[in-house]
Amino acid sequence: MCSRVASVPGQRRRREREAARRRARERREGEGRWAVLFETDDPEVFRAYRNGEEVARLADDDLRIDVLCGRGENPTWYRISGLVPHADG
Repeated sequence: MCSRVASVPGQRRRREREAARRRARERREGEGRWAVLFETDDPEVFRAYRNGEEVARLADDDLRIDVLCGRGENPTWYRISGLVPHADG
């Protein structure tokens, strides 16, 4: 008896979509670099900045949010970076 695993409907399309997004992101990242826009250890200040106008102007794909988890005496840091093109020269 041959057993075949049935694929989930739409799974191939989803994988292809995710692969296309990944390739596009890698291409964009190759054309630029991540620059830190904002950094804080206060979660309320971070939320206010994240919901502010400066971040709203940027495309979601051009933003990166890092949460650097603190332990012990080290606080948790929040960082927002934006993808900027490489400078010519």
